[in-house]
Amino acid sequence: MLYRELGKTGEKLSILGFGAMRLPIVDGDYARIDEEKAIEMVRYSIDQGVNYLDTGYPYHGGMSEAFCAKVMEEGYREKVKIATKLPVWDVKEHADMEKFLDEQRDNLEVAAVDFYLLHALCQSHWRVMKENDYKSFLDKAKADGKIKYAGFSYHDDLDLFKEIIDDYDWDICQIQLNYMDDHYQAGIEGMRYAHDKGIGVIVMEPLRGGMLSRTALPEQVEAIWNSADVKRTPAEWALRYVWNYEEVGVVLSGMSTLDHVKENIRTASEAYPNSLTHQEKHLISEVREFFINKTEVNCTNCQYCMPCPAGVNIPENFWAYNHDSQFNDTDKAKYWITGWLKEHARASKCVDCGKCEIHCPQNIEIRKHLKMIAEKYEAEAV
Repeated sequence: MLYRELGKTGEKLSILGFGAMRLPIVDGDYARIDEEKAIEMVRYSIDQGVNYLDTGYPYHGGMSEAFCAKVMEEGYREKVKIATKLPVWDVKEHADMEKFLDEQRDNLEVAAVDFYLLHALCQSHWRVMKENDYKSFLDKAKADGKIKYAGFSYHDDLDLFKEIIDDYDWDICQIQLNYMDDHYQAGIEGMRYAHDKGIGVIVMEPLRGGMLSRTALPEQVEAIWNSADVKRTPAEWALRYVWNYEEVGVVLSGMSTLDHVKENIRTASEAYPNSLTHQEKHLISEVREFFINKTEVNCTNCQYCMPCPAGVNIPENFWAYNHDSQFNDTDKAKYWITGWLKEHARASKCVDCGKCEIHCPQNIEIRKHLKMIAEKYEAEAV
């Protein structure tokens, strides 16, 4: 296992972190973790040198934190750093933050959480955190020894990311990054912005929800990968892309089988920063271009169309729509549009004012595409 120093924390963490969000389950029930299989997997990874275990309050129907407590029994607590996240969407007043932290410490059976993150910050969640004085909460939690390091995970645009970075003395941040999403949300620019300020960078979704690790790929993509001097699986290519950035500290993988664990550990054993050759980086770019050429909407996420007067999140609707066309993944697109996006931000809320199209530098027929998205994904939800 390789290790990197995580920003100004000075902690030497394994470059592979175990994400406890996609553990094996029983009878298709997300809230019923198959504990025997899952404990074997997580402890195997720790025995092989993984020392960062990431969970969250809502994972596995609220059962992930208690599961992680079981993993850390029998001496494993001393071998691993634990990270969990505040469910900011449930915070109504300042006192709620400490209430949730204490509940999570009980769930995890720890006196102190090593890395405590504000979960999934976006415009609305950020507003709630500022209104409830998140700074004094984090400062007090540190002073009281309830958490060691403070951070946040992120799902919104680059400008807001920089605003959040500059608002507090963060220790770490967690961002989505993969070879398809290098300029999406915080992206590479955000990664470097945080790193330059000494903030440790944790990467989530390196495989884009498993899409980039599929073995059943289009013939054109298989041909590109097969032309490499060193043969790798699709998952290996995707992980090596992220690990190639020296600014990245830990890459999280939500592994659900022991085979996944073993493959990712093998990949992590040789994933030094700046170790991909020029040819290998070119091949990754070719695969990216293949998928990009299958996009439905030529949206660059420049945000010029925002804010929408009606509240529609135009770029996020287009991201989900393009994801479906690129990877034939309608379920993920539908979840993103009708589950992750708030109702007011969905395509169906477009009032056809046309102001977005006046500002779009790509001359996209935004209203037409929003109507198509609403008809395709929201028919049952509207």
